[in-house]
Amino acid sequence: MRDTISIEDFLQKRHFCPVIDVRSPSEYAKAHIPGAINIPLFSDEERALVGTKYVRESRYNAVIAGLDAVGPKLSSFVNTLQSLTAQKEVLVYCWRGGMRSKSMTWLFNLSGFKTKALVGGYKSYRRKAQEYFESPFKLVVLGGMTGSGKTELLQHLKIKGEQVLDLEGLANHKGSAFGWIGQAKQPSTEFFENLLFEELMKIDQNKPTWVEDESKSIGTVFVPQMFHQQMSSSKVISIEVPFEIRVKRLVVDYTNCNPDDLIQSVNRISKRLGLDKAKQCVDLINQKKFEEAVSISLAYYDKTYRYGLENKKNKPMIVELTEDTNKNIESLLTQKALLENL
Repeated sequence: MRDTISIEDFLQKRHFCPVIDVRSPSEYAKAHIPGAINIPLFSDEERALVGTKYVRESRYNAVIAGLDAVGPKLSSFVNTLQSLTAQKEVLVYCWRGGMRSKSMTWLFNLSGFKTKALVGGYKSYRRKAQEYFESPFKLVVLGGMTGSGKTELLQHLKIKGEQVLDLEGLANHKGSAFGWIGQAKQPSTEFFENLLFEELMKIDQNKPTWVEDESKSIGTVFVPQMFHQQMSSSKVISIEVPFEIRVKRLVVDYTNCNPDDLIQSVNRISKRLGLDKAKQCVDLINQKKFEEAVSISLAYYDKTYRYGLENKKNKPMIVELTEDTNKNIESLLTQKALLENL
């Protein structure tokens, strides 16, 4: 139909015109198509009321309740859209391409906009994302013990023109029990997946892509299973950085943070760290003896990393790094070239 658009065409078209999410505020807040603007047809309370009438009474009563709720707001919907964009072409979606998006499409078209509703709604976008996570990527996994500076190296590789996927950046978390400190609130797993999907679509699948070695979870979000399986079976370059350098890097990263946040993170791993060592670590933080506290914590993380390394499907290629960033980048690029020829 002329007032609808397929998910394939939607993904291309949305770069050139605004995308309006007409679902309720709580649905949008949980997760949405990145870049979409929320103009909700129903408030959360109105949506609940309409849904209840549909289930307990009839479709007719639900429609009437919806009209009663929406009627006084019709002009505000149009004025809101008008204030957001001077463009006349607009894309709209709801949960599954039903009455909400069809109603808003009708209203916006009546008001002079050229509006198309996404066939299948947000659900079709989510389905496309899940399918995409199964696509083959040439991943080069960068591993290394906590404090090795993997994120910084990935940033330098990106500057060099390498394809880089920053999972921790998308997750707003640095990966360890301390990784939440100084970061913005984490997205929901669903929105993290949407952000990941957007990044993966930018990647040339015929070229290698660097990605940091991660467990299935990064803080409170989870890496999609099919994509994580690809990471687990991909080639690994594991960097080795002297213990003292790693300690200093972590001290710089975390000593300006709230000590209570550090203590909270230590308590999270107290059983694995050992109750005595955890208490010692907390005491050292309170005494501002950060290097000693970090050294104790690293003992736990190093042990965990070594165990994970031993259980990799592919034997990692070990690269010893120095304090010269440029030489380190060249070493990594050399090892990547060797891996491609294996």
